[in-house]
Amino acid sequence: MNCAVHTEVVAAGYCRNCGKALCEECKRDVQNVTYCEVCLAAMVNAPVTVAAPPPGTPNPTVAGLVGMVPTLGAIYNGEYVKAFVHFAIFAGIIAILSEGDIGGWEPLFGMALAAFIIYMPIEAYRTAKARMLGLPRTGPLDSLGTNPHAGAYVLIGIGALILLNNFHLLRIGQLLRYGFPAALILIGFWMLRRRLNAAEREGK
Repeated sequence: MNCAVHTEVVAAGYCRNCGKALCEECKRDVQNVTYCEVCLAAMVNAPVTVAAPPPGTPNPTVAGLVGMVPTLGAIYNGEYVKAFVHFAIFAGIIAILSEGDIGGWEPLFGMALAAFIIYMPIEAYRTAKARMLGLPRTGPLDSLGTNPHAGAYVLIGIGALILLNNFHLLRIGQLLRYGFPAALILIGFWMLRRRLNAAEREGK
């Protein structure tokens, strides 16, 4: 069979897309697959379709904006346990700074508070972006999960603490002052243990 374009020349191949006979001059090989110039141009110029994010996926821009208010970014993303951890860290730093004399550590905790306020909207934006693109989240708190009942537990816990404080059965300031560093130590050990266990599993 001769080439469909140069009818006097014997065909050297056939377009995989339309089946047109092609000579050496007309055929276009892409990774050992032959196409005619028309089909190849159509495939190159074809619009790229991007799958729409699943319904209910948080908007990254909105997440970043509401994330400027402590804990709201995580709540908007549906990460209630993470929101509670953010609240505990934020409230703990505020409680420590409100004590007044903390042995000259005021500048350090002040910078930590500013850094955490900047971190929360950025983290909320990145989390929402990852969910929109279907990418795994690898943040230090993402392994805490998104239990659908966690929001209720968080609200009950915060309400109970405030109620006990109002009845003078518990001093939240003292709890945060001493519990905050202890919680950081426990979380650090927990994260270190998870990393070591993961390294052991990969080594086997």
